[in-house]
Amino acid sequence: MGRLPDKIALVTGAGQGIGRAIAETLTAEGATVVVSDVDTDTAKATAEALGGAAIALHADVADRDSVTAMVDEARDRFGRIDVLVNNAGWDKVGPFVESDPADWDRIVGINLYGVLHTSRAVLPLMAEQGAGAVVNLASDAARVGSSGEAVYSAAKGGIISFTKTTAREMARHQVRVNCVCPGPTDTALFASVVEGNDKLRDGLIRAIPLRRLAQPADIAHAVSFLASDEASFITGQTLSVSGGMSMS
Repeated sequence: MGRLPDKIALVTGAGQGIGRAIAETLTAEGATVVVSDVDTDTAKATAEALGGAAIALHADVADRDSVTAMVDEARDRFGRIDVLVNNAGWDKVGPFVESDPADWDRIVGINLYGVLHTSRAVLPLMAEQGAGAVVNLASDAARVGSSGEAVYSAAKGGIISFTKTTAREMARHQVRVNCVCPGPTDTALFASVVEGNDKLRDGLIRAIPLRRLAQPADIAHAVSFLASDEASFITGQTLSVSGGMSMS
């Protein structure tokens, strides 16, 4: 039956990379996944690959109205949302003192406001249901710092704090909220960041005690556990999936 039999799971940024791996793993555990992404084509491709009752819905997480419409459509289709995975993210790497404030707005808008928007739309539904699980994706950049990712680190740090507070507020409704912090992960986004800079890639790998990048499935398995009833007494926690890059 898997860990998530008959659950309805909404995953943002699920068209590719870590988000797609999460959607695949939740499906394998018995969930029906709502694949949300700003890129409609990748969302549809993921939903088709998942099969079953999976659907693809467009949403720009930085746009509250877009998120509200997506969540409303998901609820209309399935009647409830049992699991929310806030995975959508974006970054532009470079020294902070050379950064463009317009990029700050986009980074914070997608990474932090995206989590606020989806949570504002979904948490009341879960409270009404009297059950639910939220897993927010932050980053080890928020826990240890990451040169060239100052604003991204700040936004992800906000997610960690937001996770703890919403976990406290929602506990009375039996809604759990936890956070997963990936370390450097072997995705197309990571490849674009380190493209042409083998020294950066090698340096990151050397900083990881297990001496390899995470695979998207590594992150997905942690998310699946926290979303499941096996983690029914875990809330407000931050779990690094980073090969030991951070230890706390």
